Order: sequence, then C-alpha cells, then structure tokens
Amino acid sequence: MDIAKTLKKPEFPRSAKYDSDWMLENQMGPNAIWLMEWLCNVLALRPGMRVLDLGCGKAISSIFLAREFGVQVWASDLWMSPDPNWRRAVEAGVSDLVFPIKAEAHALPFAQGFFDAVVSVDAFQYFGTDELYIDYLSRFVKPGGTFGVVVVGLMKALDGKPPACLTMPQKNGKIFWEASCRCFKTREFWRDLWSGSPMVKNVAVEVVPDGWRHWRDFELAVEASGKGIFPSDAEALDRDRGETICFLRLNAQRTDEIGEDFYDPALGIRVGVDG
Repeated sequence: MDIAKTLKKPEFPRSAKYDSDWMLENQMGPNAIWLMEWLCNVLALRPGMRVLDLGCGKAISSIFLAREFGVQVWASDLWMSPDPNWRRAVEAGVSDLVFPIKAEAHALPFAQGFFDAVVSVDAFQYFGTDELYIDYLSRFVKPGGTFGVVVVGLMKALDGKPPACLTMPQKNGKIFWEASCRCFKTREFWRDLWSGSPMVKNVAVEVVPDGWRHWRDFELAVEASGKGIFPSDAEALDRDRGETICFLRLNAQRTDEIGEDFYDPALGIRVGVDG
C-alpha cells in the first residue's frame, strides 16, 4: 500500500500539504486534519480570530487552523496533556497562535463572549448531546460568532440493535459497535437539538460525502504504518459502506440572546451569566 498516496486526497487539498507520517503519528481515530478542512469549508475564519478547538486530542487540528487561517486557537482537551500539544505547536512554528489547555467540556475556564468561533471534530458527540449543552457553550461565543462541529453520526435511526456488520468481530478481533456508540445520532437529532436553542440560529447539518470511505482509507493507512493506537475498524466500515455510519457537519451562528442561569454539572452549582 502506498500510504503517502492514500493520504493525498483531492477532496482535501489543504491536508495534502501535510506530512503523512506526522498525521499518522498523531492520530487518535479518524483523520482530524481531513475533518477540520471539510468543516472549514463552511466557516468564515479570518486572521486574528479567537477560536476554541474543543476536544482537540493531540492538537493537530489546532495547528492546521493556525497555519491555514492565521487564527488564534485555544487547543482544549481533557485527556491529553498540554505539554506535548505545546511541543507540537512549537515544532509546527505556530507557538504564537496555538495555546494548549486541559479542560473539561462542562467547566470551560473562559470569559463570556471570548471566542469568535468554537469548533470540534470527532469529539462533540461524547459531551454535546445534552439538550442544554449548546446553550452552555454559547456563553463563550460573541453574538454573531460561529459554531462548527463534525461528529460521527448515523444515516438513519436504529430500530433496536445496530446492524450485524457493526457488531460481528472483525478478523483482528475488534468489534466496531461499543456501548459508547450510543452517542452516535442522526442528522435530524442534531438539527432539532441545536434548532431548539434560543442561543443559535441558521443551523445546518450535512452528511460528509463518502465519509465512511475516507475513514476506512485512513484506517487502512494507519494499519499499514503500524502506528495504530487501537485495532483497525476498516473491515467493519467496508462492510457497512455508509449505510449506517457517516460523518455529519454542523454549523450555526450565535444569536444576540442573553442566556438564562444554567446548571454546570461539573461544578454542581448554579451560575448566572454574570459569574
């Protein structure tokens, strides 16, 4: 397998400029650079903007944002230490634009209206399905600001059990469908969830064309490189062929609404909009 050729996809011309080994060494699942490039196609990012990259993993998506658009990025993740993320930012030449922090998504340490945009790729489904979460997150975005998210999703609601192609063991022994996959939701779920909030407007939700194929190809490249963190899911994705599993792109704008007091589950207290 020609790994470098596999990772130079015409659908992602900006990503094609990045070193294949760097993407493989810093992956934590689907290719975050591809997903961030696809997300940015619908975001109006300008140099100097303040952007929160929520659930950034190893911060390669944050580095991509800084290098491609000249924005300032707060690379936030709960599980990854800021130290190696800072080192990657320095090595990438964006130490003046990428600021790694460790933070829980329900206890963000930022001022009201601090960000021009919040983005997240392959993470939001794990903490953002709560009905009030988008209201909470909106606190940190200025009126007129932008929300952009890519999540693993479902092409259709599941009627009981997921299909057998996702629950049967692969040749490597890995079963794709785990208990945590119940956070995968449909396009309609996300559209209704965000549209129900007074804090966001102009909600759009789209399916990534051939998202399953891109994910499968990256899984095959990771497997061939020997750099995988987890056993490959390529076989299950190839069996499903996008009938069930997809990527969804969500984007919306912040309204001028002032949020009500909200309950912060991470702190266990009620917090008003003024602190």
